[in-house]
Amino acid sequence: MKEITDIIRSYEQALISGKRMALATVVHVEGSSYRRPGARMLVTDDGQLTGAISGGCLEGDALRKALLAISQQKNKLVTYDTTDENDTTLGVQLGCNGIVHILFEPIKIDDVENPVELLKKVAAKRQNAVLVTLFALQSRTSAQPGTCFVHLETDNQITCNCTEPEMYNQLLAETRAAYQLGDSFFKAIDHDNKSLTGFVEYFNTPPSLIIAGAGNDTIPLTEMASVLGWDITVVDGRTGHATQRRFPKAGNVLVTRAEDVPKHVTIDERTFFLLMTHNYNYDLALLKQLLPLEACRYIGALGPKKKLDRMYSELENDGMVITDEQKAKVYGPVGLDIGAETSEEIALSVLAEIKAVLGKCAGLSLREKLEPIHNRSDQRVAYARDEKEDFLCAVQTTTPWAADGTR
Repeated sequence: MKEITDIIRSYEQALISGKRMALATVVHVEGSSYRRPGARMLVTDDGQLTGAISGGCLEGDALRKALLAISQQKNKLVTYDTTDENDTTLGVQLGCNGIVHILFEPIKIDDVENPVELLKKVAAKRQNAVLVTLFALQSRTSAQPGTCFVHLETDNQITCNCTEPEMYNQLLAETRAAYQLGDSFFKAIDHDNKSLTGFVEYFNTPPSLIIAGAGNDTIPLTEMASVLGWDITVVDGRTGHATQRRFPKAGNVLVTRAEDVPKHVTIDERTFFLLMTHNYNYDLALLKQLLPLEACRYIGALGPKKKLDRMYSELENDGMVITDEQKAKVYGPVGLDIGAETSEEIALSVLAEIKAVLGKCAGLSLREKLEPIHNRSDQRVAYARDEKEDFLCAVQTTTPWAADGTR
């Protein structure tokens, strides 16, 4: 989401300056690639780039393609084949062993449903969303519909550029499947007797990081989490420490008692708590509030394990029953073992652990993986009788939606 936020900011600045723009989106990948489908880059007519579609090797040629799309005011699908290490047509030998398909869409500023405006809807609120991009993967000379459909789950708000009811209903059905699957996928879609590929892109809510502690050691933590695009809240009981001036990258800074923290924040399965106040009683009181909350899935406790064991003992002596399931969501000492010593290194360790938990990964070195870094199964386009198609069809029958998107 951080990349999208940056693109939106550059888009709004370009509007003020009267610049013309194009959005480049990685819509499909075959094999290996530095960026995956969904990576985006905004290009202005003066050559400014925001976001990235590769590790830097494609940006030069992509700039030229984007300027051509701006000039012609026409969507274009461009394929970069990096499987041939001797191919120097791009000016470099990429060696990524993948085929990358990038869709270039000129931004029409008078169109309130242009691709970036649709991205703005996705990023406007903290909620799950699905965005659909249609393109002709088998024929680059065919019309490329582009970014055309967005659905916001909580608001049940739909924006669609498709005028045909049949297409609308089909995209709505794929949206439902994406929510049930909790992931993005590709789907073959027939339109006007032409075969299109739909990139059905699932956006999960960004992680919410609640940091209990406004000491100096949490400042680099908020800085790094901000780079990742996470929602950040800092809470503390000290008015002199918990200030927006000390934590400019935090979206919210609260001065409150530990017992009242859950009243002031929204807690869901993507909310991560860190107990870092260096005040034993504050951390203990907050831990008491968080342990029984089923929605709270992660509590990181700074300090040695014996401190956490002491907290458990005190809470149990006060009559609280702490289950193994509740203890399983507490990570103490918090962080991955990377030999961290300084505040900055500890912040890196903590955020790396949260990212691993978020991605359901073990946090091992990538060289230990026996399979590719990224799961290749998500590159398949689902056709009729495909295994994924069968699964999606089964999902679609579980929660019927009306044509207007209501459930």
